[in-house]
Amino acid sequence: MRTLVIGSSGGIGAAILAASGADAVGLSRRSNGFDLLDEGSIAQAMAGLTGMFDRILVTTGALELNGAAPEKSLRSLDPAAMAAQFALNAIGPALVLKHALRVLPKDRPARFAALSARVGSIGDNRLGGWHSYRAAKAALNQLIHTAAIEIARSHPLAVVVCLHPGTVATPLTAKYAGSHPSVTTDTAACNLLAVLDRLTPADTGGFFDWQGKPIPW
Repeated sequence: MRTLVIGSSGGIGAAILAASGADAVGLSRRSNGFDLLDEGSIAQAMAGLTGMFDRILVTTGALELNGAAPEKSLRSLDPAAMAAQFALNAIGPALVLKHALRVLPKDRPARFAALSARVGSIGDNRLGGWHSYRAAKAALNQLIHTAAIEIARSHPLAVVVCLHPGTVATPLTAKYAGSHPSVTTDTAACNLLAVLDRLTPADTGGFFDWQGKPIPW
């Protein structure tokens, strides 16, 4: 199964790339100059790809940007920090999907997944806080859900979803994991690929955790 991994130099992305076998392609800022904040960079990288991909995964994301930690209260809201969260965690993956359609086959099953987070669920939010990160992930969920409806018309066999990897032992979560049990990046990669490969077109537009269980919007 031919796989494209966006963010392949990160912890989860590198593990997914390794687990996907020899017929996998990785793109990242560190390795290829792939800049999720620059649509021109995204378009150029996608235009340079040849052939079709059965799976495309966007594994990028950040909890802290430019030294701005997740907010604990409304008093900490900063418009620049919030805009940065939306740019990286919502707009970037949506632009990847926009330009990835040309390498997503129409005549056979194909899967596109963007890594989201359970804290982006509005229905599951009981603690508050982390306003910008939560809102950016909620926006990502909406963007992917909306795109999936459109893509189903041109790619009837496609699955376009958001996936929550659980708490994974990476630099992104190291400061915030607390007592939550975490898994290695290799385990997370296997979980995510197994879930993605089990999904069918009836699941497109959904939001699923690492066990394949639906997460409320």
